[in-house]
Amino acid sequence: MDRNAVRRAWDEVAETYAARRDPDGSDAALIDDLRDALADDPETDSAADPSVLDVGCGDGARTLANLPPGSVGLDVSRRGLELAAETVPDARLVHGEMSALPFAADRFDAVTAYHAVFHVARERHPEVYDEFARVLRPGGRVLMTLPSGRFETVRRGWMGGEMFFSAPGRERTLDQLRAAGFTDVETRTATDPLGSSTEFAFARLAGEGKEDRTQP
Repeated sequence: MDRNAVRRAWDEVAETYAARRDPDGSDAALIDDLRDALADDPETDSAADPSVLDVGCGDGARTLANLPPGSVGLDVSRRGLELAAETVPDARLVHGEMSALPFAADRFDAVTAYHAVFHVARERHPEVYDEFARVLRPGGRVLMTLPSGRFETVRRGWMGGEMFFSAPGRERTLDQLRAAGFTDVETRTATDPLGSSTEFAFARLAGEGKEDRTQP
């Protein structure tokens, strides 16, 4: 599926997905760990809430609602953003794609990406992680779903519609994160919105400029 087809697919299933996903669970609790890490980070402004970007925010109930007030939610689906506006009215919501984030460099303290990157074609995943690194300040954090395997498929009948899934595999994803400049990578297993166990990755962006980051 191309980018426009994925966008249309999400518009079609956004309401069903929001209704079926559990807003609680252990992957939602990982947000607390992220907030604790940001609170302990000397580079975070202690007088203000951390600036967090939630990539693929959808209806906002699972991730964006648990982030600090004023966090930014980005999604390719306008219907998903309409639902998020109802769920998290104080959030700033932006329509856009994760491979070309519409934000300035060094803008955020953290990026979250739950069940999101694997809806982008896997050959473009390095672009996504480069974008995460670009919009994060040095030392910023990322918390994202880690795919368990290597796949590329369109699942017909998913949430009453169809959806594109694509990933290069667990180890290749970790390599791509490191190549984009992320260090201190830690993985956790948690329960995802639909009741399955999923692995997540915490990582920190290297403190040096992009020219000093690890190359593939």
